[in-house]
Amino acid sequence: MSVRGTLRARLVATVLLLLAVAGALIGVVTTLALQRGLIGQLDDNLREADRITRSLPPPSDPGSHAGVAPGPGAIPFGPGLGLGVLVAVVDDGQLVNAAVLGRDAESRAVPAEATAVLLGIPPGAPPRSAELGDLGAYRLIATERPGADGTPVTVVTGQSEQEVQETISGLVVVEVVAVAVALLGAGVAGAVAVRRELRPLEEMAATASRVSALPLASGQVELAERVPVADPRSEVGQVGTALNRMLDHVGSALEERHASEVRLRQFVADASHELRTPLAAIRGYAELSRRGAVPDETAYSLRRISSSAERMSTLVEDLLLLARLDAGRPLERGEVDLTRLVVDAVSDAHVAGPGHRFELDLPDEPVTAPGDASRLAQVLGNLLANARTHTPPGTHVRVGLARAPGQVRLEVADDGPGIAPDLVPRIFERFARGSESRSREHGSTGLGLAIVQAVVAAHGGTVDVTSRPGRTAFTVTLPARAPG
Repeated sequence: MSVRGTLRARLVATVLLLLAVAGALIGVVTTLALQRGLIGQLDDNLREADRITRSLPPPSDPGSHAGVAPGPGAIPFGPGLGLGVLVAVVDDGQLVNAAVLGRDAESRAVPAEATAVLLGIPPGAPPRSAELGDLGAYRLIATERPGADGTPVTVVTGQSEQEVQETISGLVVVEVVAVAVALLGAGVAGAVAVRRELRPLEEMAATASRVSALPLASGQVELAERVPVADPRSEVGQVGTALNRMLDHVGSALEERHASEVRLRQFVADASHELRTPLAAIRGYAELSRRGAVPDETAYSLRRISSSAERMSTLVEDLLLLARLDAGRPLERGEVDLTRLVVDAVSDAHVAGPGHRFELDLPDEPVTAPGDASRLAQVLGNLLANARTHTPPGTHVRVGLARAPGQVRLEVADDGPGIAPDLVPRIFERFARGSESRSREHGSTGLGLAIVQAVVAAHGGTVDVTSRPGRTAFTVTLPARAPG
């Protein structure tokens, strides 16, 4: 970006433009005010000169006063009249005589080009300005008075505006120089101040450039770049704080993405491992049957093939269910009788695990909640299968159902050995197992609790676990009413 296009240059240029406009306005107002004041003083002097002129003897009497201008009639320049005063006599529309008192106190004739202007000054009108040729600008006023023969004549009195114009011109020069010096100083000081104030923005831009150069697409990224914030109350400080907060969120998202990638790779590896075992069994028993095994061995091989295929089918179905839930596919919605689901699930678990002792803790009235009945039944079945699989025979398993304000709570607790402390934080992860050999022995895929969490989350609920030796409890909380 060119310098002319930078924010710093635009800010300095804007400040200088505003200062120039302000200086010009102040100069114009000051000049006009001074000019008005000087013209007012000039008009006062002009009226005083006119009064003095009217107090002198009538014009056209050559011997009435010293200082007679050449030409017909006398021009009275009496005491009290300043240098540059003009006096003209107009009689019957004709300029009888006109003279101006020079700086050497001698009267001189008025140039011929001023005649028309002097004849156009009406008696009794306010003072007005006019150009009188070589004499320059004059302030003029006209009054009527009797002449030497008693007939009225018009006497025009003028005061030079030269001093006023010189004063105004000097003021304009001073103002222009002062504004120019002020703009130069303001430009230098403004550039330094703006550079200092915008330095945090430059640091933010540098930080953003360094972040943009990082390989954020994949892998583990250490996003340690941050912007130093000097004053969080300023606008620049607020931008820096917001940028740091955004970088914190981006860093957290990158960490979560990397963790998700790691989990995905582990999930693929675990799924491949789980599928490889039954596939190897199917291939082995199929090969044994193909080689012509005895009928009894063939029947056994077919049973093992069927068992392995069923295990693979279960694993695939669980994976498909998790994929659908991850994709946010809607579940069926209806009013589900949770009491009936609990009774049926416990009955099935008792048949599957006769060595465990099951106990029901149900309210007197049926408990219902909106949801998908088949998926909620799967949640109960998985929790009970988890308790049955990972506890020894004789373990007491309690299933409780209760209402809460706006919620329904389901608890499956057992008094078994508990869950290893290092496993509790990741108990709901896919393929998380405390003992892989034991899980495979009981036909577990390692996806049961992951399905429980996904189904409960799809219903807008939560599932928690607490475990210690002698007590492990899974608590499912579901909304009592459908959301929205």
